[in-house]
Amino acid sequence: MSADRVRIRLEPLAVEVNVPCRTPLMAALSGHGIEFPCGGTGGCEGCGVRVLAGSLPISDADRTAFSKEQLNGGWRLACQARAPGGVAESLVLECQQWRMDVLTDSTGLAGAGKKGLGIAIDLGTTTIAAQIVDLATGNVLGVETALNPQAPFGSDVMSRIRAVLTNGEDGGRTDLTLVARAALGQMVARLARGREGEVAEVFLVGNTVMHHLFCGCDLEPLSHVPFASPDLGVKSFRPQDLGWTLAADCTVRFARCLGGFVGSDILAGIIATGMARSNEFIALVDLGTNGEIAIGNRDGVVCASTAAGPAFEAGSIRMGMRAATGAIAYVTQSGGKMTATVIGDVEPRGICGSGLVDAVAAGLQSGVILASGRIAGGSKVFPVAGPVVLYQADIRELQLAKAAIASGFKLLLRRVGAKAGELKSVRLGGAFGNYLQIGSALRIGLLDVPRPVVHAGGNTALRGAKMLMLAAEEPSLPVIEHVSLAADPGFQDEFVNCMSFPEKDGA
Repeated sequence: MSADRVRIRLEPLAVEVNVPCRTPLMAALSGHGIEFPCGGTGGCEGCGVRVLAGSLPISDADRTAFSKEQLNGGWRLACQARAPGGVAESLVLECQQWRMDVLTDSTGLAGAGKKGLGIAIDLGTTTIAAQIVDLATGNVLGVETALNPQAPFGSDVMSRIRAVLTNGEDGGRTDLTLVARAALGQMVARLARGREGEVAEVFLVGNTVMHHLFCGCDLEPLSHVPFASPDLGVKSFRPQDLGWTLAADCTVRFARCLGGFVGSDILAGIIATGMARSNEFIALVDLGTNGEIAIGNRDGVVCASTAAGPAFEAGSIRMGMRAATGAIAYVTQSGGKMTATVIGDVEPRGICGSGLVDAVAAGLQSGVILASGRIAGGSKVFPVAGPVVLYQADIRELQLAKAAIASGFKLLLRRVGAKAGELKSVRLGGAFGNYLQIGSALRIGLLDVPRPVVHAGGNTALRGAKMLMLAAEEPSLPVIEHVSLAADPGFQDEFVNCMSFPEKDGA
């Protein structure tokens, strides 16, 4: 190896990269499974790596992020570090294995008798799921999933917007449109390999920011209040416009958004849950950094987005991590003792969103965590399993996230003139909603509804995208009203009311 290059080995990924000396690690590692949730500002700890061999100097951001013991143990923020320089040196880094299962959809659907093949895509902020479908029969012929390659520019939509609208060190703008189109083009090519000429349609859904990024729309209106874009409609492309190797007569469509931060993924979810055809009220709650809620029936639907923050994905939690090897995914309690289930059946290294909700629910049930959110006895730490603990600030983050969802849900329920007991079904959408233990969600007050009506919805966005693609024409929909919660005079009061956790049954 040349003396002006450094070999970096990533564990437990068993990946090696050779980079020039002094290369920023963010640039070197972003293509190899390492995410930078805050976009490289040093404002979180999501890109933490531990030096196993070689050395990295301690930065000011490292001193803020890690304790003295952690620094002595080799922990550094990858986004603030550069590969060693001067002489050739090997570097071995222990990093989070960010690989994760991406939720797809196995629901059988009837074909519409169309000819050829179609590809449905759910372009999520964190993950991408795509399926190739026989348009005549509705049968799924292949599946592709991936992490969204825009993740190095921030884990949430506002970070992506800032990355696009802010000049970089070279004075240029970040082109996340090109990143999205290239990644999806590769997935489409793998799905269609050998059958490119048979693909008649590609149909995409996603939140409003993903819609704008893929379609090349102006993001500036979404960067500030009132977060209203004039460019929410269906966008159509030819494959050659995107650099995709499909037949020239293939149609690529990105479905319309509903308003603000409520995108076509929720439109697809409304279709998938049967809300638009139901005589009774149905609710869809998509849990994530940007929580999206829709409630209604065949007579009308109201929808809104609410800024839940990254707590549900454990992005703002001190020992939080994605649902990957070493993450506490579930916590149960029996006889006053908590038992943790760890992904990969290894020693716990952190906790993901579902584990966080379970742990707090268990703490509430045992009385160690009070309804106010305080840890009993004045303690600042709540032990979960092994070295993994929750800090008082972590519990506050979860309170903020659940209050955003709970208050938004209650306001929309009032908007349609319904009571919780009148809901036929509440579907929890998205990957987090699918793996969340419903009993724990209700225990922390995420939703105040009867337990029997709450169900995991699976990937409603992908299922709805397939239904829309297979339909001979877009199904008739009731009036869908987008509600700006920030403009509702009762939102702040309701948000404050929802901050506390429910008291124990009978308390």
